[in-house]
Amino acid sequence: MSSQPRCPHCRHFVYLDTLRCPNCEAEIGYHLPSREFQGLRHGQALIDGEVWYACSNREWACNWLVWENAPAGRCFSCRLTRRSPASNDTVALEKLAKTEEAKRRLLLQLADLGLPIVGWDVEKGGLGFDLISSLSDGQRVTIGHANGIITIDLAESLDDRREALRVKLGEPYRTILGHLRHEVGHYYQNVLLSDPALWDRCRELFGDERTSYRDALQRHYRVGAPADWHESFISEYATMHPWEDFAETFAHYLHITGTLQTAAVIGIHLDAAVTNLRDTDVVPLDSYEDEPIQRLLTDWEWMSQGFNRINRSMGFGDLYPFTIVAPVRHKLAFIHDIVTRAPLSPREQYALATAGDAERS
Repeated sequence: MSSQPRCPHCRHFVYLDTLRCPNCEAEIGYHLPSREFQGLRHGQALIDGEVWYACSNREWACNWLVWENAPAGRCFSCRLTRRSPASNDTVALEKLAKTEEAKRRLLLQLADLGLPIVGWDVEKGGLGFDLISSLSDGQRVTIGHANGIITIDLAESLDDRREALRVKLGEPYRTILGHLRHEVGHYYQNVLLSDPALWDRCRELFGDERTSYRDALQRHYRVGAPADWHESFISEYATMHPWEDFAETFAHYLHITGTLQTAAVIGIHLDAAVTNLRDTDVVPLDSYEDEPIQRLLTDWEWMSQGFNRINRSMGFGDLYPFTIVAPVRHKLAFIHDIVTRAPLSPREQYALATAGDAERS
């Protein structure tokens, strides 16, 4: 988010998922193009001469607004959901609300980075989400990405289930937002690598993605990651196949930039006069678009140490339990390059995201 979210009425701080201001109790809705909350009157708001409505999924905790010329009563985020639980499956729909919240946070970050978001209903191969539950009707749900569609198992919004899988798979970190960031990395690998030269650079760093994925998958689950995986990869899963290495690295780029941006907008920094971590100040930036990767990773190295200490003081594990070694830094530099080379302004990004709305309305 490019600014700290506040209630438009009393200017009290509000979280991104807020439906009603906790201070003045006004109903509010989030306006994606301006990155601001707007007050609602009878479920609508007038913004720059245009009418915006509350999303029809507001009863399921969606607080985004819908443009008056949109083809449906659902906001842009909700329209990207291609499949969801049946309307009478209230248990699964409660889990859907938590997952949709994570998805809106993902989309907002992608928009802030200026990345193009074209929906599955606008363009073949566009971005879409199948958010379904393995606890409904006993169906098997495999988290993954295929042709622009990201599939998430809503059952993983259950803390005990997700933690059990994290321990079973030996992962230091596992969240719904983490899944979304990883899977969208697969989507953007095809979107952002727009010419053969970029693909060549990508293969030099991550390996040749044209090798058999099925064989790599079977090998990974049969013998696991190499013993020295930590010398070249950000995680064990990244060792499985070049596709997974790219997606894991892309997810970590989003972890890092998203957390630093949050620190920046709420004013968290390291003051060299009082900290024992570093001799010079560390002041996170709202955007690293015009900065080299070295600035981004240096800020993150020291800020993450501070965050880890805070977590430990509460009895939790490290907030960021990963080590960024030199080969991973080179991979993150490549991600930084392709993400920042063609960013869109908020208005341009939203116009692209909602292309065709007026014609279909």
